[in-house]
Amino acid sequence: MTPRRIYVHDVAMRDGLQIESQFVATEDKVRMINALSRTGLHKIEVTSFTSPKAIPALRDAEMVLCQIERLPGVCYAALVPNMRGAERALECKADELNLVMSASETHNLCNTRMTRQQSRRVLADICRLAEGQSAINLSISTAFGCPMEGDVPVAEVLALGDWFVKEQGVGRITLCDTTGMANPAQVERICQGLVERWHGVEITLHFHNTRGMGLANVLPGLAAGIDHFDASLGGLGGCPYAPGATGNICTEDLTHMLESMGYSSGVDLDALLACAAQMPGLVGHGVPGYVLKAGKSDRRYETPADFEQTRARAQGRI
Repeated sequence: MTPRRIYVHDVAMRDGLQIESQFVATEDKVRMINALSRTGLHKIEVTSFTSPKAIPALRDAEMVLCQIERLPGVCYAALVPNMRGAERALECKADELNLVMSASETHNLCNTRMTRQQSRRVLADICRLAEGQSAINLSISTAFGCPMEGDVPVAEVLALGDWFVKEQGVGRITLCDTTGMANPAQVERICQGLVERWHGVEITLHFHNTRGMGLANVLPGLAAGIDHFDASLGGLGGCPYAPGATGNICTEDLTHMLESMGYSSGVDLDALLACAAQMPGLVGHGVPGYVLKAGKSDRRYETPADFEQTRARAQGRI
């Protein structure tokens, strides 16, 4: 039987770098993206076309997107928060515009400086602008809870997605656990029936590992038939407007888990680990990923020097 294909998206060069205090040089970003392109990842979120004052770590968005080597079969995405960001991304020929609005009114105001109603109007205009030029993905932030408002009604999350799918023709939706508040039972409730509800839509889940449940939350998503998952190389990431949020689930850890469970990710894990090994040097500190530290689960170790003596003693031979 052919293994089920799961598509891994890496967001390290956007989500991972956006809160880093050390600026990563443009040529290093380009080099890393080019290396990631060769690992077999389905999608790479290259950068964000936000205000350089708001996110100085990504102030070189145009240069990065225009300088990378684009390989067939890889989608090169850019996050855009507003119309000006969309225009800049389209000028650079982004394959996908990742539009963002929050299911929570408070987080949306903090993150975009707009009400949700204002965001709807702006994002609808961007959808019309991008038609025929770029694919559109809508990321619904705080879909699993808001750090300021608390629980977010599932009905609001679904209604927001419904509006963009049915009224704006958006063919890609990402549900984002922006602050790592999700738990597996909650993910199961939200995702059950989602593939049928948004038939033909590419649905992605975006988890953070703030409370150690990131990879566990992937499992009910898989069970619900969802095949696309965001992750960040090395486990970097976090939201400037999500107090306490830590990194995303780790790309190499996710890939290792999927392959160990018998899924096909299409990703060369060794090549991915080689990329992850470079991240501490780029950002100036260690990264949270586990597989990079421990090695793959098929890694084998030499027995202790006194093993034969120990076995002989246990067998009563000495």
